[in-house]
Amino acid sequence: MATLLKIVRWLLAKAAMAAGIVVLGLTAYGLWLFLRDNVDFDLRRNELVRAMTGERAHVQAALQDVQQRLDATAAAMAAERERIRQIESVMAQLKGLASTWDRVIGNPEQQESNLAQLKRLREMRAAAEVALTRRQQESMRTTWEKDGLEIALGRLDTKMKAVEAQQSRIAHYLKDAWDRSKVWIITALALYFFGPSAGKLLLYFGFAPLVMRGRPVRLTADLVVMPEITESRVSLDLPMPPGEQLWIKERFLQTSDEGFVRRTRFLLDWSIPFTCLASGLVELIEMRNPARAVTRHVTLSNEANPHVELTTVTLPAGSALVLRPSFLIGVLAGSGERLTIRRRWQLWRWQAWVTMQFRFFEFSGPCRLVLAGNRGVRAERLADAASARRANQDATIGFTPDLDYLSVRAETFWGYYRGMNPLFDDLFAGRGLFLCQQISSEGEAGRARKFWAGVWGGVLKAFGL
Repeated sequence: MATLLKIVRWLLAKAAMAAGIVVLGLTAYGLWLFLRDNVDFDLRRNELVRAMTGERAHVQAALQDVQQRLDATAAAMAAERERIRQIESVMAQLKGLASTWDRVIGNPEQQESNLAQLKRLREMRAAAEVALTRRQQESMRTTWEKDGLEIALGRLDTKMKAVEAQQSRIAHYLKDAWDRSKVWIITALALYFFGPSAGKLLLYFGFAPLVMRGRPVRLTADLVVMPEITESRVSLDLPMPPGEQLWIKERFLQTSDEGFVRRTRFLLDWSIPFTCLASGLVELIEMRNPARAVTRHVTLSNEANPHVELTTVTLPAGSALVLRPSFLIGVLAGSGERLTIRRRWQLWRWQAWVTMQFRFFEFSGPCRLVLAGNRGVRAERLADAASARRANQDATIGFTPDLDYLSVRAETFWGYYRGMNPLFDDLFAGRGLFLCQQISSEGEAGRARKFWAGVWGGVLKAFGL
C-alpha cells in the first residue's frame, strides 16, 4: 500500500509539473504576443475577418471559373461523342454500299471513291477519339482543382466562424500562443518526462564504463607507519598531556578542565584560507595545556545532532592520511609540533576531470585528528595487496595515500536511477586503510542531489574538501 501511495504521489507530482510547464509556457508566450500587438483587439479581429472575406471572394470567383470550364469541357466532350457517332454512322453506310460486282465490272470508280472516303472517316474518328481523351483528362484535372478550392473554401468558412464567434482576448492569445509554441512546449514536456531517464541511461551504460578504464590515483608508493583509529562515540574524552594544544570547532566543545590557556584561532592553516572557510575550520578555539606534569581532559560532542559520532586518528611520525577537511573538527599537536598539510594536485588525470576532484589534502604526523561522521566513523583495513573494496562516495572520509583510489560505476542501475546511490562509488585497492561514515550523511533519499546542494558539493569536492 505504501509503495502504491508513493507511485500515486509521484504521478501526481509529474502531472502537476507538466501542467505547470504548459500553463507557464502559454501564459508567457501569450503575454508576449499581447504586448507585441499595438492595435486594438476588436480592430484586429475585424481586419482579419475582412481579409478572410476577401480571400473567400477570390476562392469563390476561382470556383465559378472552374465550374464554367467544367461545363465547357463537358459540352465539348458531348460534341466529340456526337461527332464520333455520326462518323461511325456514315462509315456503316459506306460499308453497306461495298459490292464486288461494282468494284470489278459495274462501277469501279464509285467503289474507289467510297474506299477513299472511308479511309478519311477512319482518320477523322481517330482524331475525334484523341480529342475526346484530351477533353476527359482536362475534365479530371479541373475536377481536382474544383475539389481543392471547395476544401479551401470550407476551411475559410470554419476560420471565419471561429473568428466571428471569438469574444475573449485571453482565449485568442492563448490559442495563438499554442499554435505558435506547441512544438517547443511538447519538446519541453518530452525532455521533462524522458530527458532525465535518457540521461541516466547514457551516463550509466555509456559514460561510466569509459571512466572505469582510467588509471587509479596513488599518492605514495609506500607508507612507513599506518594511522591508528579509535572507536567512534557520541561523546569523546580527550586526554591532553602537558604542552599539547588543541584546535577545535566551538560547537563540538562540551566540557573541559580548568587551567587551559585559551584563545581564538581564526584559521586552522593560513596557507589554505579558502579551504578553511569552505570547510568551516574558522574561528576555532585553541587550547593549550601549560602544566608541566598534569594531564588535563576535554570532552567533545555534537549536542545539536546526536547522530554525529566522533573519533580520533593518531598519525605517528612517518604516517599520513588523505582527508576531506569538511569531516575534520579538531587537531591535537604536541609542544613545538606543527600541523603539516600537503596539497596534492591531480590536474592531468582523466579520473580527476570526471569526478571533479582535482586536489587531495594529505595530513602528516605526528598529530591527532578529530573526525566527525554520521552514526560514526568506520575504518576499513586492506591487508592484502590484491584486495579491493568499494564504498559510497558520499560516505568516504579519507584514505591512506598508499592505496589505489579509483571511481567505479554504481553496482546497480536502479539504485543510481532512484537517487539512492551516486553514479560512481569509490574503489580502494592495495594495502592500507580508508575511513567512511557508518551512514551517508545525505541519506538514501538523495537530498544532496538537489541542484544547488549538488553544485556546492561539487565545488567542495573539486578542491578536495
